[in-house]
Amino acid sequence: MQGGLHRAAGAERPVLRSWLLVALVAAVVVVVDQLAKHAVESSIVPGEERRFLPGIQLVNTRNQGVAFGFLPGKDAGVTILIALALVVLLVYFARHATRPLIWLPTGMLLGGAIGNILDRIRHGEVTDFVKFPLGWPPFNLADASITIGIVLLFLLAEQGRRGSP
Repeated sequence: MQGGLHRAAGAERPVLRSWLLVALVAAVVVVVDQLAKHAVESSIVPGEERRFLPGIQLVNTRNQGVAFGFLPGKDAGVTILIALALVVLLVYFARHATRPLIWLPTGMLLGGAIGNILDRIRHGEVTDFVKFPLGWPPFNLADASITIGIVLLFLLAEQGRRGSP
């Protein structure tokens, strides 16, 4: 009997480790995103552009939509869409928590969403500050984390679907 309990507890460790890694990645994303936004808000006047790297400007703009200004507006629809996406993400993760590296995109997506939600709570809109040329909409580190997280999640899901290690 005791051996069975020990095996069951041992089987829970990888799942717990995955949840802890999700929390760690999410926390790092939120902290870095919020520190970067604070630095921009306190050093760049809205409408001002500063050269950062060739082809990359730093700006201080706001948007009311989701990532990259998609679905602009302050209505409840944006909030409901974000909440629904997070529930789906967490359910998917809970069902696949033992897959290798699945914690990484989950933490990136969760952290990016939380970073932008904090802006919505504080300002009613999201602070964006990275501007690429050719009319690409300004974005922030939370948006970048969400975008990279989506790509990684799809790659890992496809790898799992194919049964690859």
